[in-house]
Amino acid sequence: MRLHTLHLQAFGPFAGHHTVDFDALSTDRLFLLHGDTGAGKSTLFAAICYALYGKPPGDRNLLLRSDHAAVDLLTQVTLEVTLAGKRLRIIRTPAQQRPKKSGDGTTLQKAETLLSEYVVNNQGTGRWEASTRSHQEAAAEIIELLGMSREQFCQVVLLPQNEFTQFLRAGAGERKALLGKLFHTHRFTAIEEWLTRRKNGVERTRDEARSQVLRLAERIQQAAGDDLDPAQGAPTAEDHTSLTDHARTWATALHTAAQACQQQTTQNLTASERELAAFKDKELAVRDLATRQDAHRTAEQQLAQLQEQKDQQEQLQQQRERALRAQKLAPVLHAADTAHSQHTRAQEDEDTARTLLAPEHSNLDAVQLTDAGRRLRADIGALRALLPDEATIRQLTGELAKLDEERILKAEDLNDANAWLEQAPQQRAELITRLEQARQAETDDRDFVATLTALATRLDAAHRRDASLRQVTDAEQKLDTAKAATQEAARTHIDIRRRRTDGMAAELATQLSDGEACPVCGSLTHPAPAAPHPDQPTAADEQAAERHHAQAQQTQQDLQDTLQKLLTQAATARGEAGGDAPPTSDLETEHEALTQRRKETLERAADAGPASEQLDALDREQAEKTRIRDEASTYLAGANANYDRLDTQRQELDQRLATARADAPTLTDRITQLTHTADHIDAAAEKAATTLRTAQEQQHTADTATQAARAAGFDSLPAAQDALLPDDELTALEDAINQWREQRAALTARLAEPELQAAAAEPPADLDTATEEHQAATTRHTRAATTADQAASRTTTLADLITQLDAHIQRLEPLEDDYQTVHHLHGLINGMSPSNKLRMQLEAYVLAARLEQVVEAANTRLVRMSDHRYTLAHSDDRAARGARSGLGLKVTDAWTGRSRDTDTLSGGESFFASLSLALGLADVVTAESGGQALDTLFIDEGFGTLDEDTLHYVLDVLDSLRAHNRTIGVISHVPELRRRITHRLHVRKDTTGSTLTQLIQAAE
Repeated sequence: MRLHTLHLQAFGPFAGHHTVDFDALSTDRLFLLHGDTGAGKSTLFAAICYALYGKPPGDRNLLLRSDHAAVDLLTQVTLEVTLAGKRLRIIRTPAQQRPKKSGDGTTLQKAETLLSEYVVNNQGTGRWEASTRSHQEAAAEIIELLGMSREQFCQVVLLPQNEFTQFLRAGAGERKALLGKLFHTHRFTAIEEWLTRRKNGVERTRDEARSQVLRLAERIQQAAGDDLDPAQGAPTAEDHTSLTDHARTWATALHTAAQACQQQTTQNLTASERELAAFKDKELAVRDLATRQDAHRTAEQQLAQLQEQKDQQEQLQQQRERALRAQKLAPVLHAADTAHSQHTRAQEDEDTARTLLAPEHSNLDAVQLTDAGRRLRADIGALRALLPDEATIRQLTGELAKLDEERILKAEDLNDANAWLEQAPQQRAELITRLEQARQAETDDRDFVATLTALATRLDAAHRRDASLRQVTDAEQKLDTAKAATQEAARTHIDIRRRRTDGMAAELATQLSDGEACPVCGSLTHPAPAAPHPDQPTAADEQAAERHHAQAQQTQQDLQDTLQKLLTQAATARGEAGGDAPPTSDLETEHEALTQRRKETLERAADAGPASEQLDALDREQAEKTRIRDEASTYLAGANANYDRLDTQRQELDQRLATARADAPTLTDRITQLTHTADHIDAAAEKAATTLRTAQEQQHTADTATQAARAAGFDSLPAAQDALLPDDELTALEDAINQWREQRAALTARLAEPELQAAAAEPPADLDTATEEHQAATTRHTRAATTADQAASRTTTLADLITQLDAHIQRLEPLEDDYQTVHHLHGLINGMSPSNKLRMQLEAYVLAARLEQVVEAANTRLVRMSDHRYTLAHSDDRAARGARSGLGLKVTDAWTGRSRDTDTLSGGESFFASLSLALGLADVVTAESGGQALDTLFIDEGFGTLDEDTLHYVLDVLDSLRAHNRTIGVISHVPELRRRITHRLHVRKDTTGSTLTQLIQAAE
């Protein structure tokens, strides 16, 4: 990676346009950024990171938009850089508020990214070609070219302030992620992932095969039944070794036991079949005797019942004889009934027809009704001749109604137009007033914007002031608690030290041995050594109390520092808020009220467009209403004259037809009324004639039927009619008489049969006992047959299941072998196998070799920087609590000859150790085939932690990098650096924003 130019625009503390020429600044491969605190030195490195990754380094909330910039100047960063041989230009614009292009106020400017590449054609002419405007596509291409994420870039290339030791003190997982990206070793992770998938696949297949064997074993247990005790020795999921040969043996033993049980149940079934046949024959014989005895008893009872019906049968015979005599008179009786029915219906029809007649016609006879009908028909013909005049009246009425509707509509249009035209001047005045008010509101809104901006700044400061004061109160309380704890720890430490001093003689006595000189008096004998008190403190107790006291003092000091920072923040916020008054609530109320007033002002200003549009619409509508008023007036004048003419013609015709209509609404209705009346009279005349004829016929048939009934032996005509029966009833009567006679004869013959008489002479048959014995034998036979079938079915089922079990066992055995092999390989490569004593993964094993190269390259600088005291060493010791191993780092101290963890280095030592490690990493990555060339390194602060001699060693190493085409950018306040580094970039801060000055001289 090589930087060319960086252009900043309204970015961070830089208010205007600023450009950094890295090509000129990097001429000596070493340049310095210096300036006042807060001027924006680190912001330049943050801008580089933002241009590459779209986000500044670290997790701090960096303010991208400059507070000093003009409102119409967009915040933007442009970086020209060469990555992996490609010269790129990256332009990034963050999301921000910008002024609207039309009107007042601001709108949201969305974040934008433009990635371009500098290409040279065949003629040697170069130009920029846009590659993408997508955030995602630009990020993917830059990360691919750099080979590092933003976090890794900040660990290796851009070392932000207070973060340059991250790679030195990173865990194994973080180092693995970074080194894997740089050295492209993820193919080894792919091997691990493939082996994991392979292991999981084989394991699933093996577990499925195990489950199938276990399911078959469960089915075999269920098929065997409890009587064979199948659970004894059955294979289980807990013991996987029992799922193969042991399972075969267990299943075969169950099948043998089932066969023996089947043979016994077959013998029991044969015995029960013989017993069932004997009891079945006995029941059949008893059942036959019971049937014959029941038949004899039933026949006697039925014959007695028939003898009780003898009197009733004689009455039925008499009824039959009378019905036969009446049947001979059936024709004359039927004729009399028919004549009577016809006369009754005729009389009812006449009465119904007369109910429809008018009162003057209701008492007329048939001849008189016929004459009245003829007269009405003549009147109807005269009325039909007047129907054309009535049609003319209907036509005139329709035309008048239509004309009247049109006159009403036109009159409404005229009234509406006049009413609207009367109100138009007032509406015009109101709209002009609204338009003037809206334009005044637009002017007022610009004053509100400035006032609200200033008030929002004070309100934000007031919130920070209140929050800082609360934190100060909390910090003061914690500090008081810490002071009390420090005093208590001091008292405890002094007390333990005093008690230990008082008992020092006893402590020395514990070290005395016979024959050795006393360290105090030199005596070789120790007759009365002092004995320690029960609560005598030891040296360890005193050291622990001293450490506790020191920790309490450090905690107190940290809290004091924190309190001082909070007091400074509170004072700053108080100054920005204008002091402690007014309170935040008053500022919030004032801001809310002012915001509401501005909202109301904007609502009034928004009415300018609608008011103007409504005023134009009012002019158009006034012209339309004037046209409607003139047209309606002209139409009404002609329509009124035409209406009077048609109405006079209609009245003349109506007077002519009024007499002919009588009380009917229309002439047609009158004709219909008279027609209905004539029809009713004609129908009544016809019904009256029919009634007269049927009366004569009824009298004649009644006299004839009476004479025939007396001749047949009946006293009267009604008696003959009562004796007459329908054919079906007469047939049923004869059938009942014949059936009684036949049943009596059949029962008499049945009782005379020898079989029934012999059965009646024997004792009563005991059918229930015989049936119970037969049923008991049947139950025993059924139970025996069921048991035999179950035993045979179980034997067959077990044989089938054993065949399936053997097939699944043959499938399971090779799967068990495959799983053991792949499981061992997976654990070995993944660092989980006991055979991998270092618990090192395959990729970590490969990266460990690369890390050794990085450490070796780093030590060439670290030895010089530390004056031959420190060297780094790669460690593959096993990590604590089972964590991954292989990518650890240790530091060896030549003064003690011991190795220790890197986090035990001091601040300055950690700085030059991290710097050496970053340089070594860049060397190895550049030399690695396929690695990215890391020829640029940025260091933000850290030199202030070095003493003067160490600083010279570090600068000598940085100077030596120039020979390796390596560029180093440094941010520092250390004056020595300004004397040693000739190419510098001076950052100055001002109330209007920071500025940049590029210097090329030996001293300021």
